[in-house]
Amino acid sequence: MSDTASKAPGAIVPSADANRWKALVFIALAQLMVVLDATIVNIALPSAQTDLGISDGNRQWVVTAYALAFGGLLLFGGRIADLWGRKRAFVLGLGGFAAASALGGAATTGAMMFGARALQGVFGALLAPAALSLLAVMFTDAKERAKAFGIYGAIAGGGGAVGLILGGFLTEYLDWRWTFFVNVPFAVVAAAGAYFVIREPEGGRNRNPLDIPGVLLSTLGLVALVYGFTRAESDGWGDAVTVSMFVASVVLLVTFAIVESKVKAPLLPLRVVTDRNRGGIYLSLGLAIIGMFGLFLFLTYYLQVVKGYSPVKTGFAFLPMVAGMITGSTQIGTRLMTRVPARLLMGPGFLVAALGMLLLTQLEIDSSYGVLLLPAMVLLGLGMGTAFMPAMSLATQGVEPRDAGVASAMVNTSQQVGGAIGTALLNTIAASATTSYIKDHIAGATAKPQQQLVQLQGMVHGYTAAIWFAVGILAVAALIAFTFVNAGRPGSAPVASGEGVEDEVPVPVVAH
Repeated sequence: MSDTASKAPGAIVPSADANRWKALVFIALAQLMVVLDATIVNIALPSAQTDLGISDGNRQWVVTAYALAFGGLLLFGGRIADLWGRKRAFVLGLGGFAAASALGGAATTGAMMFGARALQGVFGALLAPAALSLLAVMFTDAKERAKAFGIYGAIAGGGGAVGLILGGFLTEYLDWRWTFFVNVPFAVVAAAGAYFVIREPEGGRNRNPLDIPGVLLSTLGLVALVYGFTRAESDGWGDAVTVSMFVASVVLLVTFAIVESKVKAPLLPLRVVTDRNRGGIYLSLGLAIIGMFGLFLFLTYYLQVVKGYSPVKTGFAFLPMVAGMITGSTQIGTRLMTRVPARLLMGPGFLVAALGMLLLTQLEIDSSYGVLLLPAMVLLGLGMGTAFMPAMSLATQGVEPRDAGVASAMVNTSQQVGGAIGTALLNTIAASATTSYIKDHIAGATAKPQQQLVQLQGMVHGYTAAIWFAVGILAVAALIAFTFVNAGRPGSAPVASGEGVEDEVPVPVVAH
């Protein structure tokens, strides 16, 4: 029976609110684990590479194997959540992620590590959309929804920086294997809590048969796209395999769109992405993540290589950005979400983040952390936190309950593809600018210390050149948010909970 089902007189009615908030704790814990994993392993990579004898050419697969499986299977994972039930998909995803993490921590060869990372990606692709869609169907009251998505948005945005701190501590004081083993208690606690606490509203499942052609086309298309950008970073944009991956991706994804418009029960109903607001959110979020990933990448190298920070100190240096994200998401975004239209939070949020990026274009070898990096990180965190929160909520608002999983998967897909593009694109720009700078200045440096100085200056010059692009990308994200997102206040109307709704009946909830 659902919470809203009729009850006999005198029956003791359980507190739905209490259950929802308890459920949020375990959903947030699972989301934190997935987001942490994106950066925690990066810190441990040099140590793991040495221990397992992984070559420089193959080390990228520790990151790429996860990214390909996660990015490629997200839509499939979201559809499975709609088909099986989000609670079941969530618990199964947690169990599989824990097992894959234990396998990674116990790895004795490079191949075993790559396999474990791919398995983490597979179960992460089941877990992430299930977590977000559970929030979408459980929190239907406007104010409650604002608070819940504020917490979720803060974790989604700031968890990566927390991963840098935790990864640094575990690698420096314990062993790189603990960056994998730490997921096991997270997953066990979240799965046990979810099993006993979460009560998914009835009637929101999509029991239509699985769209196998759609699954194959979307998975292969997204894998080709993510791998193309990963390959571009290491082998260049003109590499034959890189170009063929991009061509294959375009062909597969265009074919996917055509198939989805014709089949009776599509994997990704086009109504989910052709909605003006959701389309604008997916696009602007993807662009914003490109800028974010560039910042994590360049600042990590700047602090460790140029400034000589330890992994732990580097992690702590990112804390102001985490604090900014939490403040922007839980204080600014949550308080204003039910009062102003989403575009007036998202657009200015992206612009504030762009201002933080703009400060970082002034980076030099001897730049002061307190004078330049600290205010830039605070602005970036505040802006992203404020923008992410209404975006996460609106992306799943007004969706028919049977589409909640796949709509949530599209949020994760836009972030995952944005991350892959950001890492490859901005890294290529930075590397090109660095090479050009060193080539122009190295002739005048005769002594070895001077040559080392030119190389460091070239590195920082490359970072600032790429950060200029990130500023522009965030400005475009703001423009898209202002132009496309025209919905009223995100919490201004009730949201479909899925209770008592038959699968075949559309539920028009929010008029956009």
